[in-house]
Amino acid sequence: MAHVDLWSDFRKWQSECRWVDLSCEISPKTQRFGSFPPITLQTMYTVPEHGFKVDLHSVVGQYGTHIDAPSHFVHGARSLEQIRVEELVMPLCVIDKTKEVDANPEFIMQVADIEAWEKEHGIIQPGSFVAFQSGWTKRLDGGDMNNKDANGVDHTPGWGLDALKLLFEKRKVGAVGHEPLDTDGSLDKARQGFKGELYVLEQDHFQVEVMVNLDKCPPTGALIFCGFPKIKDSAGFPVRCYALCPKNSED
Repeated sequence: MAHVDLWSDFRKWQSECRWVDLSCEISPKTQRFGSFPPITLQTMYTVPEHGFKVDLHSVVGQYGTHIDAPSHFVHGARSLEQIRVEELVMPLCVIDKTKEVDANPEFIMQVADIEAWEKEHGIIQPGSFVAFQSGWTKRLDGGDMNNKDANGVDHTPGWGLDALKLLFEKRKVGAVGHEPLDTDGSLDKARQGFKGELYVLEQDHFQVEVMVNLDKCPPTGALIFCGFPKIKDSAGFPVRCYALCPKNSED
């Protein structure tokens, strides 16, 4: 059997690629869902005093850029430790609807939006990670991710249920991701609750929320990598996602 040197092969072509970090930095100031508490960090041991540094973190699973495992909404479904490593690397498709969201913060991604994107970039391939680029995470620092009005009502974009059904049932995608705190936009949440998010997780697939830097990725041609702790029975955790993009795709 011929010897395969993956590292050498990677070094040959990585000069033609660039890395994009798709995860936000998290701190106690990070905006989060509802009444979730902020992350806390307690330093238990320090280098000057003990010769090593150890911190105790307390953080809810759905915090910052995070993964939602199927068990987040579906009782008895797969949790983090049951997600296979081969599911964590996927072709990345980015559907840019920033202009539409700027014009209408309650924009909902529809089947027609996906089909229009496919006419320009090709049919989404099975096993792809499809990300909804909205520019929403520009609100992470000093803005309002919920975009509340004077009456405290949210106005946020999201995935339409029919669009998600197209992706999972017909395109057979591996996962989806987006910038807002929720899968469902405010209009859909008011009508039907978290029906879109429930649908995704019922398909035994995961999703990633609060993604950043999608504007630095091409519509197609990149790879996404998702990493997180293998915590037994956990329904979610802050995730480090990053993309490997062709250099010739830089804006």
